[in-house]
Amino acid sequence: MEFRLLGSVAVITESGDVAPGPAKRSSLLAMLLLRPNTAVSVDQLTAALWEDEPPARFKTVLQGHVSRLRALLAEHGAREYGIELATHATAYELRMPESLVDAHRFEELVALSRAQRQPADTVRMLRDALACWQGPALTGTVHSRPLEAAAGGLEDLRLASVEALAEAYGRLGEHGKAAAVLRTEAVAHPLRESLAAALMLALGRSGRQSDAINWYYRTRRLLAEELGVDPGTALTEAYATLLRAAEPDPAPVTTGPGPIPQTPVPELLPRAPRGFTGRDTELAGLDRAMGGGDAPVCLVTGPAGIGKTAFALHWAHRRGGAFPDGRLFADLRGFSDTPAPDTASVLREFLLALGVAAQDVPETAGARGALFRHLTTGRRLLVVLDNAHSSEQIRPLLPGGDHCATLVTSRDRLSGLIATDAARPLFLGQLPPVDAARLLAGVLGAERIAAEPDAAGRLAGLCDGLPLALRVTAARLAERPSWTLAAMVDELADEQGRLALLNVEDTGVAAALRLTVQQLPEPAARMFRALGLHTGSDLDRFGASALAGTTPAQACADLDRLAAAHLLTESVPGRWAPHDLVRLYARRLAPQADPEGLRRLIDHYLYTGLAADAAAEPGSQPCYTLPADAHRPAAVREFEDRAAALAWYVAERQALEKAVTAAAGLGLHDRAWRLALVQWPLMLWRIRDGWTPLLEAGLDSAERAADLDAQSRTRALLGWVLHEEGRHSEALVHLEQAPGLAARAGDEISEAIAYVNLGAVLDATGERARAGRLISRAAELAARTGHPSTQVLTLQHLARHCLHTGRYEAALTHARQAAALVSPYAAVGRAQLQLVQGEALAGLGRFEEAADQLRGATRVADAAGFTEGSERAAELLSRLAAGC
Repeated sequence: MEFRLLGSVAVITESGDVAPGPAKRSSLLAMLLLRPNTAVSVDQLTAALWEDEPPARFKTVLQGHVSRLRALLAEHGAREYGIELATHATAYELRMPESLVDAHRFEELVALSRAQRQPADTVRMLRDALACWQGPALTGTVHSRPLEAAAGGLEDLRLASVEALAEAYGRLGEHGKAAAVLRTEAVAHPLRESLAAALMLALGRSGRQSDAINWYYRTRRLLAEELGVDPGTALTEAYATLLRAAEPDPAPVTTGPGPIPQTPVPELLPRAPRGFTGRDTELAGLDRAMGGGDAPVCLVTGPAGIGKTAFALHWAHRRGGAFPDGRLFADLRGFSDTPAPDTASVLREFLLALGVAAQDVPETAGARGALFRHLTTGRRLLVVLDNAHSSEQIRPLLPGGDHCATLVTSRDRLSGLIATDAARPLFLGQLPPVDAARLLAGVLGAERIAAEPDAAGRLAGLCDGLPLALRVTAARLAERPSWTLAAMVDELADEQGRLALLNVEDTGVAAALRLTVQQLPEPAARMFRALGLHTGSDLDRFGASALAGTTPAQACADLDRLAAAHLLTESVPGRWAPHDLVRLYARRLAPQADPEGLRRLIDHYLYTGLAADAAAEPGSQPCYTLPADAHRPAAVREFEDRAAALAWYVAERQALEKAVTAAAGLGLHDRAWRLALVQWPLMLWRIRDGWTPLLEAGLDSAERAADLDAQSRTRALLGWVLHEEGRHSEALVHLEQAPGLAARAGDEISEAIAYVNLGAVLDATGERARAGRLISRAAELAARTGHPSTQVLTLQHLARHCLHTGRYEAALTHARQAAALVSPYAAVGRAQLQLVQGEALAGLGRFEEAADQLRGATRVADAAGFTEGSERAAELLSRLAAGC
């Protein structure tokens, strides 16, 4: 057993990496591993685990994480390795050999490397040290000051080690290797001057002086724009060293066959796009981006089919006067079936356009780049680089002059170009309905659109506001003048055939998306295929992890990569969603996904649902036990409180409902009825929110599974929902059957719940006598089980029954019995019992005590967001004040 801090925090076992769990548990483990064999106080751990104020019961939460971490270590044989998680009075200590922590091994190897006399030995040790790193330090932990400081310290030591490794390579004369080691880090840390200086010297010593000097100017510009400072001593000295070592200028003017003639004004732009529509706001934004600063670089990004190339060309043609020295254009084919042109080929075309004779074009890409930058210095030139795949494609093609501008388009966010070359991003989103209608009108005529404005709006929605999809739709309608727009809407409304309809010959949405997906790294492509199995419209990293069969941390990285390619959007923090057409394309690829993905997703919902139920209704009886063959997810989401659990129910409601259908379709009826019941806290919270179809589907699966207890639970809940909807006779059909089913199943808790639901409905519909007998029977069964939450439920309903029949003393007694049993974390239950006690006390004429109870109920209900309880308390207090 070993431990990882240099990457995603993990326990490394013989069978593979084991994630500690949620971010707070990973943070707890990280804090203990950062200080092994040292007592880490609860205060220190609290500061690390909570970014802001910790919750009221943070010590309980911390103890829970310690307990689960201790169990995880025991499960993987920690004692065999001399590992023990010890508890002190106000601290915890992880006793262990420090060599089991990768960060300790890294620091030890770095220290040893400093003592080596031979550079080859230094290289070997530093390479071993840097091999310990699997990603950014402390990945997966909370973003708190203590952990960020620790991660920052480790990262600083890593970068210093990279610089030391490059220096050792230099002492061996291997300057190319030194440059390769430094370049990756300099790109990732563009404002670290020591890195840039070391890279400049390594590049110069390896014969790449032009690249070295370019790196100096790039870093100087970034320092000025980002920090408002000039280069420091290390950077300026490296630059001076390069200049002193420079050979005479090798430009073709002095070493070539003759001086280059006066360059012409190049015009390589393709023709302006026809029928370009809208984008006024984005065009104005591009004007501002291209008008500010020296050598501006603007990056236009957006999903496939959004019209990036048309947008860039429209702007470039409209702003031609701003670039009197010419306009260059290159299609980099980053997302294309044809191979992308290499850098040397693009630079050759640019040089020829700038007037360089074919025989004077240098042989190498580096020399061509140097000449290109030399020729563009001092000119007002626009360079349009279309359909780029990566930042690496772009950098060698950037012009050298401060008055030149570069316009890049890509389906990817190209964050590297933003970091290293100060590119200004501009995102193109969906066309708004007005512009979409104008685009359709440009092809079909304004009269045809004006005749069916509503249908035109629906077409825009079905096309996701994508200009490509809208143009394909318009082309189909133009070929069929007898078709109405409404008829095309009906065709596109069928999701099964929509993508096929949005293709014309070799042009279409599916083809564009295919090219985007095929450029993804395999983990992200696997995730995209898995998304086609998803039952909802959006998902979190835990659901994605289950679909793809990976860890939540890896799932998050894959989702971010898909978002960078504009295949997903992070609709709210932590939840990702594709647009409809992307979702349909993912479904088309679903047969290529892991066939177990859907089953893993269903089981993920079963596990997470139980965790949400426990947080929403602390102490309640779980609404099901897990199937024996349920697949445990890599990590189960935890919920801090009721609000977090209810928010998850709301976010996942559509996915859970469709998962019921999917599970039934797979014949997994033992899962389907469980998924139907799992949202019961939300159902009771939003009782009239249309739950009947879901519960009816769950009941059908419970019957198909021949599970009597499942049938009882489902009928009891369904009956209550139907009663709240005012469908009393239908409700009683289910409620009358529920107790007998539970009795046959031998589950007294289910039987008690079934009786109390039936009794409560009878009580509400006027059958007081029978209601009292049934609710009393439920209370007896609950007392026999000894299960507190069921006892609370039955006693609460018994107290309400006594209120209805005017037996206020009995109502008060039952409510107080329930209050003694209710969980301190069950805020809604406590508020409800205080309401009952307030009503009972008022009925007994004890008005001051009643008011105290009702004011307490108000406070508890307000804190829990229990609006119905707050309103009921206010109503009762008002009646007390009025003497009613």
